Amino acid sequence: MPDILVLYYSRGGSVARLARHIARGVGEIDGMNARLRTVPPVVAATQAALPPVPEDGAPYVQPRDLAECAGLVLGSPTRFGAMAAPLKHFIDGLGAEWASGTLVDKPAAVFTSTATMHGGQEATLLSMQIPLLHHGCVIVGIPFTEPLLSTTRSGGTPYGASHVAGGDDDPQPSEEEAALARALGRRVAEVARRLQR
Repeated sequence: MPDILVLYYSRGGSVARLARHIARGVGEIDGMNARLRTVPPVVAATQAALPPVPEDGAPYVQPRDLAECAGLVLGSPTRFGAMAAPLKHFIDGLGAEWASGTLVDKPAAVFTSTATMHGGQEATLLSMQIPLLHHGCVIVGIPFTEPLLSTTRSGGTPYGASHVAGGDDDPQPSEEEAALARALGRRVAEVARRLQR
């Protein structure tokens, strides 16, 4: 079965939970499978290196995950209106994949989480799409044919799935946020399936 790579960095758990909803949506498309992967946190050179496998959660991404995937969904918490440093650090190291066209013509989407409604979700989602365009990906969003996009009072945008964690940093997506994340997963998987024909 073709895999959609759901690749993310999560610190408080919100982005990881959105990733699992996206993965569920991918699995709702016949013949498609989600491959959950994460990136390690960025550490100073003077600190001890992290183990090669995380203690819990998704495994760390490997270059072969990018080569083997039929589509890609990137997720990151918002840091001042942009993606978090660990995901940016990983993307900055993809020069060989860019030069060889590893991601060319693969559908790609993005997702994020913020503490507040005006924490920069749309700026983060749009800026996360820029390196995907440089890699030749086909950008996939959430169309307004998804009724919840017009009625959600929390996360969810046409640029990608999102979550508002609030002041208490609640990692659990609302019902609308989870449904829109699943819709994004389905859409990326469906576009990937169509492109493979």
